[in-house]
Amino acid sequence: MKILCEWCESKNVERITSSVFWELPDGTRAIEISETPTFSCPDCGMIYQSEPIVKEIENQLYLIDCKPLGKVVSFEELMAIPRLLKKNYFDFSS
Repeated sequence: MKILCEWCESKNVERITSSVFWELPDGTRAIEISETPTFSCPDCGMIYQSEPIVKEIENQLYLIDCKPLGKVVSFEELMAIPRLLKKNYFDFSS
């Protein structure tokens, strides 16, 4: 299935990995999440993460102990960290 750019609806979207910078839920600092699944559109120049990836990152950061996180963590490493809670009780969208 071909993906359309969320910004310009081009069919030339590429799946890449990229670093993103995320503020921790407690607001104390930001971290770099490397190798994050990302979309790149050469037609409009946008580089972005899909809504499911954004939600996955936000939920994981709410559900783990963020204190031991270094300044940089890979997406896979972040998602592999054991959760303290089974679900995000602050997410009312589900």
